[in-house]
Amino acid sequence: MASPAVRVRGLSKRYRIGALARPPAHLREALVDLAAAPFRRLARRGDRSVAGEEFWALSDVSLDVEHGEVLGVIGRNGAGKSTLLKILSRVTAPTAGRAELEGRVGSLLEVGTGFHPDLTGRENVYLNGTILGMRKREIDRKLDEIVAFAEVEPFLDTPVKRYSSGMYVRLAFAVAAHLDCEILLIDEVLAVGDAEFQKKCLGTMDAVAQSGRTILFVSHNMAAVQRLCGRAMLLERGAVAAAGPVGDVVRQYLAVADATGEPARFEPAARGGTGWARVTDACLLDEGDRPVGARPCDADLRFEVAIDVVDAAQSGGSLRGLVLELIVCSDAGEPLLSLMNVDDGGLELPPGPACRVQARIAPPTFVPGRYRLDVVLGIPNLQHVDEVTEALRFEVLPPERPWRPYALERARGLVCRTADWRRVDTTRDPMSGD
Repeated sequence: MASPAVRVRGLSKRYRIGALARPPAHLREALVDLAAAPFRRLARRGDRSVAGEEFWALSDVSLDVEHGEVLGVIGRNGAGKSTLLKILSRVTAPTAGRAELEGRVGSLLEVGTGFHPDLTGRENVYLNGTILGMRKREIDRKLDEIVAFAEVEPFLDTPVKRYSSGMYVRLAFAVAAHLDCEILLIDEVLAVGDAEFQKKCLGTMDAVAQSGRTILFVSHNMAAVQRLCGRAMLLERGAVAAAGPVGDVVRQYLAVADATGEPARFEPAARGGTGWARVTDACLLDEGDRPVGARPCDADLRFEVAIDVVDAAQSGGSLRGLVLELIVCSDAGEPLLSLMNVDDGGLELPPGPACRVQARIAPPTFVPGRYRLDVVLGIPNLQHVDEVTEALRFEVLPPERPWRPYALERARGLVCRTADWRRVDTTRDPMSGD
């Protein structure tokens, strides 16, 4: 039986939390510090406050990844995902345990890893490629492909310190994606790129996975994880909380996220308007009226919005007459759907100074992916009272009960609907009126 491509046993990583000591300013301080070191160590053994706290970023992690398998690694921020990939990439050493990797390893851990800001894009391609294990001849052969993929040809001979973060990550990913490696380690870096580039990257990783290479993919984008991975591992506080089929592990992660207070939060990116009334909260709810961060595309989307009068002098303390508009946008900000409380069968805002309203979108809703909600409050044709950009970010997941023979993809649109179908009688003449 062939051995796995990645074999991890009892992997642990410990960090010590505490301020670094100030280095000695001159020789006399250095000699005193050297003489006092043994006594300092003795004191630390009995005084935890002096020694500082220990933090285990990973604790007894074990896993096997077979050749050609795509494993998703998911978990909350600080769960240990990036630490695991850094150990597998040999960027940092484990405190305990061992990791064995069979084959050439390529990694993209963070934006610009291995880039020098004063070197040009071309020079950094060679530098980064060499760090990743590519030979000069190999880089020469693939340079044109790398540059075309990154879409930075006009700036290839410009120092990368003048690049935007998007250009930075495009070039870094392009180098890693064109590395002829058996194992590819990818951390959550695609969030820096725009929507079109993310789509290109996911397509590339699809092709890499189908070519038989092994991939460990760390991401907070559950739709991307379910699209790319057949199996997933959930990390919680440095330990393996679950491992198995990707759908089961993602559902457990989302359930844990809901239980630990990680629903989609009302965090407006920008707002404008006269401001005498304001949207003070927005959330996405599940069937039990619990705030969540994601919903399957075959479940309803229920938004709840709180509105308050801020300046009663301009309104008499009443919300009556205001129109609330909810705009569902793609992650890139493209408007997809507009809902107003005055639409047919709508709801009038009350005469009081505050209220909470809900709007429900029946399933199926949107193609799996990340979306955002913009909120507008105003008096039609007269006044914009409150305009909130990115009031809420949420995720639409693949269906719990798939109804199509293939995965829903953005290449076929962003909104997914079903239709009433019927067969037409071909013997009837459509022009006859019968």
